[in-house]
Amino acid sequence: MRKITFLLLLFINTSIYAQQEIDTLSFNLEQYQKTMDSIDNSFNYGYGKIILGDNLAELNVPEGFKFLDGIQAQRVLTDLWGNPPSTSLGMLLPEDMTPMHDNFTYAVEIIYSEEGYIDDDDADDIDYSDLLLEMQNDAVAENEERVRLGYPEIEIVGWASEPYYDAENKKLHWAKELKFEDTEVNTLNYNIRILGRKGYLNLNAIGDINILDTFNKDRENILKSVEFTSGNRYSDFNPDIDEVAAYGIGSLVAGKILAKAGFFAVILKFWKFIAIGAVGMFGAFKKKLFGGGNDKDA
Repeated sequence: MRKITFLLLLFINTSIYAQQEIDTLSFNLEQYQKTMDSIDNSFNYGYGKIILGDNLAELNVPEGFKFLDGIQAQRVLTDLWGNPPSTSLGMLLPEDMTPMHDNFTYAVEIIYSEEGYIDDDDADDIDYSDLLLEMQNDAVAENEERVRLGYPEIEIVGWASEPYYDAENKKLHWAKELKFEDTEVNTLNYNIRILGRKGYLNLNAIGDINILDTFNKDRENILKSVEFTSGNRYSDFNPDIDEVAAYGIGSLVAGKILAKAGFFAVILKFWKFIAIGAVGMFGAFKKKLFGGGNDKDA
């Protein structure tokens, strides 16, 4: 009941889900499955070559995956999964996975952060053991604010995959193992950053820690699938007109532990209860999804 109460508070606080208590004892399983199927069938997936943003980057959807465009990805993340509103370029899902799948594994959200050209001169000088300790201490300090906002405490257990920087292709990736209070299975937060002329592409995957081997098998294909377009690449940087970010590779890895990823992870931890809640709010989602026609892709 504690988990149900927590999610209902989350629904109310974000104004996403129906403002009423869900009676799980009398819940209609047939209606549940019908609604889940209706939501899953409402999406249009993309394959092959996809242009991200305003000709910012190009995605070649890897074999075994499918793509949701920015508008649909935002609706999944915000309307269905309860994350704060954001601007997404899209989302990659394994071919056999859907946003409301009963046995959801992971998805990869793609966003862009235009924070300037990131100088990578410090990449070879970073002590990732020291950096991990710093991040763990920061997480402890940030837990007080998380609890105040009504979210569970989080512990950074350690690296699930130590940071690796591909200097030739300007791609950085690492994974953290996270532990949410009152949960038995730890969370995997896998991060990929692709550096560009004016910022970076952020590919963020979250699932239970037991999907690490699965993601590692998919990682290389995902890494190779996304590239900045000509004029937006790291090599296109012009020091005379382009801004330089105020941080380097080390700070990019450290980041703020759970700005948005934390919400994503919380949602996955309470997946079954959220799926039940989604039944009550599908009418509003359907109206938003199919109503109007003025939305433009991210």
